[in-house]
Amino acid sequence: MKIVHVIAFALVVVGGINWLLVAFNFNLVDAILGAGSMLSKIVYILVGLSAILLVACHKKNCKKCDPSTSQPIA
Repeated sequence: MKIVHVIAFALVVVGGINWLLVAFNFNLVDAILGAGSMLSKIVYILVGLSAILLVACHKKNCKKCDPSTSQPIA
């Protein structure tokens, strides 16, 4: 399951960087794979599914959100 988490994290990072570039009127995914191409749609679907996966399993994987590993506030 760790490899799935790593891949999902990488895809979410790619999606975040792409959204940053879209704010400056440049879509990196479309520039590389072609605007509206099947490959770009697949990348967008994988990025979205990765985000859902990370949200769904965040609490289990996040050391800061796990009450058993949190440090008391001093």
